[in-house]
Amino acid sequence: METKSLVKTNTTSSKVKLLTVTGLFAAMITVMTAYICHIPTGTNGGYIHFGDSLIYLAAVLLPTPYALAAAAIGGGMADLLTAPMWAPATIIIKMLITIPFTNKSTKIITPRNVIATIIAYFISGLSYFLAEYILFGTWSALFASMAGSLIQSGGSAIFFVIFGLALDKVHVKAKIANMLQ
Repeated sequence: METKSLVKTNTTSSKVKLLTVTGLFAAMITVMTAYICHIPTGTNGGYIHFGDSLIYLAAVLLPTPYALAAAAIGGGMADLLTAPMWAPATIIIKMLITIPFTNKSTKIITPRNVIATIIAYFISGLSYFLAEYILFGTWSALFASMAGSLIQSGGSAIFFVIFGLALDKVHVKAKIANMLQ
């Protein structure tokens, strides 16, 4: 069921709560990306992680501008801590992967949000390939870039669906919306 955004931010108190939840998501994204299931790949400073699953959750639980901020801050901080040369690209790419998701449903796992994980894979893979070209000047790494992104995005999609289904069973989305009002 599609509805208007479940989170209304018309009071100072609700805005402070929303900023707090956004900050918590940014922190969780940083930790999940930089340290939990963090697998270095190749010699270019890149790594595979499943932190995108929390970016996907932020995209469906928070209003879009806040999800964009959580993704950019969380992903950017993770790269500053582990592979700083990637931070500028990551800040942009992580914001872009939130866009296909919707936060307007009463559920986390919807057909649109499942399809959004596939769109996020292509955004992430092609964008990191472009960033790699800018950083290293080679077009030859497309296959490696897309393969690494497939593992990262695929794993993140699986975690997102598992977490989302569990959170939907206990109506977390409605609880968060009530808390933020």
